[in-house]
Amino acid sequence: MAVWATAGAAVVAFMGIGLVDPILPSIAKGLDATPGQVSLLFTSYFLITAVAMLITGFVSSRIGGRKTLLAGLALVVVFAALAGTSDTVGQLVGFRAGWGLGNALFVSTSLAVIVGAASGGSESAILLYESALGLGMACGPLLGALLGNASWRYPFFGTATLMAIGFVAIASLLKEQPRPARRTGLADPLRALGHSGLATTAASAFFYNYAFFTVLAFSPFVLNMSPYRSGGVFFAWGVLLAVFSVLVAPRLQQRFGSIRVLGTSLVLMAADLVLLGYGSHTTAIVATIASGAFIGMNNTVYTELALEISDAPRPVASAGYNFVRWFAAAAAPYVAPKLQEHFDIHMPFVVAAVAAVAAMLVAVVRRGHLRRDAVHEERTVGAHDPLAVELAARRPS
Repeated sequence: MAVWATAGAAVVAFMGIGLVDPILPSIAKGLDATPGQVSLLFTSYFLITAVAMLITGFVSSRIGGRKTLLAGLALVVVFAALAGTSDTVGQLVGFRAGWGLGNALFVSTSLAVIVGAASGGSESAILLYESALGLGMACGPLLGALLGNASWRYPFFGTATLMAIGFVAIASLLKEQPRPARRTGLADPLRALGHSGLATTAASAFFYNYAFFTVLAFSPFVLNMSPYRSGGVFFAWGVLLAVFSVLVAPRLQQRFGSIRVLGTSLVLMAADLVLLGYGSHTTAIVATIASGAFIGMNNTVYTELALEISDAPRPVASAGYNFVRWFAAAAAPYVAPKLQEHFDIHMPFVVAAVAAVAAMLVAVVRRGHLRRDAVHEERTVGAHDPLAVELAARRPS
């Protein structure tokens, strides 16, 4: 029950990322804001998330996973509710920043908690977490559309309510997890990036995330649809993301290897972005939905590389990796509207396509740094790190 409570809260946490997609035009209209101003909802959220990655391990290694989860949930409840009361776009952007801090604390800790608390083994726990991610990404836009059709404020109140339920469930059902033998320092995630393999993964993921969040933050303005229709498009996008992340990517990795899968997926994503930018309205809808497949595959490969490639403890390596890539997620929503203003509506997607190709080139040119080597074999894998056992078993050479 504790695992299910944590996974349920994780679904809602990931819903918060795409929640505002269907209602971005409605928010712009309701607060008399430009697309560039409204896109800052993503920028503030992910900028704070990126910086917070440096402190999540520091906090959780001192107060424990359960308290870290509850602190993150409490912050999301407060700031999501405040976001629904905003009278200006500046207030809304600020409250989304506080929401990002809470989400960082929760998301960065939830995987470790689920794996540690699960009784069915690491494989089922990780599958449950990845399923929660996909379900949340799919349902976020749907919830935003259903509630946002009446008012753009309702999705924020709805998220606060669901997270409050998650808070009560985790507080009631989840026991405190064992703390790591060594406390994490604030600079540890940055030191971990000194490893060439992790640095390569983070650099490639930086460019990829720019492309990813151009789709998420800017395509709603290109599609220019009602909340219901936009929510339907992004729900289909999220379903593809979940299916390709949980079911397709692992099978392709086993057959072709991670680097080939990643490189091919990034090139196809670049082509898809060009279609999204230059195609007809119908083509743009299809391309937006199709991008979910490439994003799902890329997410899976990047996450496994980040967790496994270096000799740093996995929470530390993950924090350093996320610190780098979330900066791109913060930059894309800000840069894309600026590109439209200075050039045309096509240019944001051209730049995003170039970013996807750059991500591929970094991974392919430096693929020698992304191979499993002696550092993995020398690791001591014990009962305290079940994630290591699972990843070692399922990741291809």
